[in-house]
Amino acid sequence: MRIAALDATMLALSDPTRRAILNRLTSGEARVTEIAAPFAMSLNAVSKHIQMLERAELVRRRKAGREHFLSLNPKPLDEAAQWIEQQRTFWNSSLDALERALAEHKD
Repeated sequence: MRIAALDATMLALSDPTRRAILNRLTSGEARVTEIAAPFAMSLNAVSKHIQMLERAELVRRRKAGREHFLSLNPKPLDEAAQWIEQQRTFWNSSLDALERALAEHKD
């Protein structure tokens, strides 16, 4: 995964409103106005959150006439999860090796 893409994904996920939008999209495509309805903010403010999700490629937009529909693109989430798992594996292995070395030094 490119670092810039990972950064964009993590930045997009850092906000609870954007996470709520993604959570809503897990149940399927929705109109932008439907996505905005539960939030106590202007449509313009929700649109800015959606734009950040689009920049991170977490959301796809489809236009049908005057309607804009959003859907979830899980690929960046999968790539971020893979990166996180690689970090977990590396650090668990490193800490296990350190623990063994300390145990050997102690004896």
